[in-house]
Amino acid sequence: MHETQPPQPPRPPITDLIEQHLSHTIELRHHLHQHPELAFQEKHTSELIQRELNDIGIDFVAGMANGTGILAHVPATTDDGEAPGETISLRADMDALPIQEQSGLEYASENPGVMHACGHDGHTAILLGTARILSQLPHRPHPVTLLFQPAEEGGAGGKLMVEDGALDGSRIGLPVARIYALHGWPNVPLGTVATKVGPLLAATDDFTIHINGTGCHAAFPHLGRDPIIASAHVITALQTLVSRADPADSVVVSVTAVAGGDAYNILPSTVTLKGTVRTLLDETRASTKDRLYKIVEHVSSGMGCTTSIDWTAGYPVTNNHPDAVGRFFVVAKATIGETRVGVVEKPVMGGEDFAYYCDQIPACFFLLGLLDEEKDPARVPQLHQPAFNFNDKAIPVGLEMMVRLALEG
Repeated sequence: MHETQPPQPPRPPITDLIEQHLSHTIELRHHLHQHPELAFQEKHTSELIQRELNDIGIDFVAGMANGTGILAHVPATTDDGEAPGETISLRADMDALPIQEQSGLEYASENPGVMHACGHDGHTAILLGTARILSQLPHRPHPVTLLFQPAEEGGAGGKLMVEDGALDGSRIGLPVARIYALHGWPNVPLGTVATKVGPLLAATDDFTIHINGTGCHAAFPHLGRDPIIASAHVITALQTLVSRADPADSVVVSVTAVAGGDAYNILPSTVTLKGTVRTLLDETRASTKDRLYKIVEHVSSGMGCTTSIDWTAGYPVTNNHPDAVGRFFVVAKATIGETRVGVVEKPVMGGEDFAYYCDQIPACFFLLGLLDEEKDPARVPQLHQPAFNFNDKAIPVGLEMMVRLALEG
């Protein structure tokens, strides 16, 4: 005897809702692009998000993470007798960059020297559109926490959101079981998404090295201790941190600024070097720092100079959890088709403060394709470039992915 299967609920009209709210979402994106704000200064952006959430009828807590962060909660709507599922969180970052825009767009930045060069305008607009769609769905099996985060660009806003209770249910809603976030990616084809298990983006640490010698007349170098020669050897020696690392590992060490001296005929007393270190493994991160200190000290002292180093620990590795990534792939393939879902071949050595959420709960950070088919990837403006612009044609896929992850992730 065959058991009768209970009737399945009708498929939510997500695509209809996306079409209904797409123009408004694009308008929001353009408005945000036109009014960019730097880290921890996202007052206008935060106020806009709060107005939108009030209009939708979604409860939220504002004033987080030094004032501009917002945490919103969409409760589950379950059938009689059905227990709600685990709480899912979706995150968007809000801040812009200190870059003078050169896009030529009619909605280009009105704030001199500030622009959305990393696509956070697109991320925020997509999450607001997702909120509007979720609020209109008749069946939501999971409670959903929407996380609007400031200061991704170097301010560690994600860390502050975690510390302010964004994940533990202490501010609003329930403790979060899994968290997802997208990032528009200019070299990933439009209409596709991609991610991977494990390290997706690198840990980011910065350093300032002071090499101190003894200044003297350039005609009498034997009377001084030349920090310029010492710094040149230090810069060269630091490259062994990469060339003599495990070839199967990934390490980037870049000296990006050199400052010392201001005359043709005087050897300075001090040279300052600035740079960054990028790694993918905790043990490599620690060993690279240790070796950098030793190289700087010993190379400099061998030339009669002393040193001091200011080390600034940056974001951790963005480490995607196998369970969250596995769920993402199932949802993505069912949503947009298996051929449009890719696996990222190798990590990106840029950093992302989504890493702080990854350190707390199962998390998945994924790339949303922005590259039009007819465009040459080598000629498309990249992230953090003054001509970059988020592709509006990617918004429907971003909306559907975020909605589906909220329902099924």
